[in-house]
Amino acid sequence: MEWDLVWKAILIVLAGTLLLRFAGRKTISQMTLAETIIMISIGTLLIQPVSGKNIWTTLIVGGALLVITLITMEYLQMKSDSIEKLITGKSKILIENGTINEQNLKKLRLTVDQLEMMLRQSNVANIKDVEFATLEPNGQIGYTLKQEAQPVTKKEFQQLMQILTTSQPNPSSNNLFTEVSKQSHDQDPPKHLQ
Repeated sequence: MEWDLVWKAILIVLAGTLLLRFAGRKTISQMTLAETIIMISIGTLLIQPVSGKNIWTTLIVGGALLVITLITMEYLQMKSDSIEKLITGKSKILIENGTINEQNLKKLRLTVDQLEMMLRQSNVANIKDVEFATLEPNGQIGYTLKQEAQPVTKKEFQQLMQILTTSQPNPSSNNLFTEVSKQSHDQDPPKHLQ
């Protein structure tokens, strides 16, 4: 066994981990297209030394050029909306007030079945309940439900309970036993039944 391959493999793993750490902590599903391409490029470059290429050239190209390019692109996206739109893209409206935006679905090459699958994964049972749904640049779906379809929050439930308990008559006021102890009726019975 060649010890040269062992130290190269260890160095590649350490350098690759360091490069990817500088590049960012996003998962694959959260990466933009440019980030994904650079991560694949780093992986491709890191395997080159094993096949006989110079390890230091590979690490410098992988580290210096690709990671700096990625960081520069991310910085430019933060500073300019037009560059962000060019590199990452913008969210697209898929549903508006319970109605599917067919034109945007066609632009995104997304079928209604795929849209329904994404909504089901987000626990949405009916498209008519969705006020807005967007496809985000990372491929995730964002949505808001119409007011009447939103689940009740704990705060809303407590407010409702407070209204119900204050608007209901006191249960002891209609109690027949309290009438006996007071020796009078809470509500006068009809004249013909007295």
